[in-house]
Amino acid sequence: MKLFTGLILCSLVLGVHSQWMSFLGEAYEGAKDMWRAYSDMREANYKGADKYFHARGNYDAARRGPGGAWAAKVISDARENIQRFTGQGQEDSRADQAANEWGRSGKDPNHFRPAGLPDKY
Repeated sequence: MKLFTGLILCSLVLGVHSQWMSFLGEAYEGAKDMWRAYSDMREANYKGADKYFHARGNYDAARRGPGGAWAAKVISDARENIQRFTGQGQEDSRADQAANEWGRSGKDPNHFRPAGLPDKY
């Protein structure tokens, strides 16, 4: 009986450990997706494209799984909270958050893509 109980406990611990490792990997890859979208936005330097890049970064990260969606939310919220704290446009911050949520929910980020943005992005 003790051996059976020990095996059950070990399998539970290993299962939880495996799930955490998966979550952390997804979060890491999701953070990289967010960074890639930010870098592309900076490189494109295209007026009116920021909502597209917000949605795209969140979309790509969330597709990684729960860890990626978590990373996207944490990064997006932190960015917008910093923007609010520094007093840089409440309306713009709300619109950015709407684009973030749009992407995280799995909706097509191209909804926010401005006409004329190069195909590279």
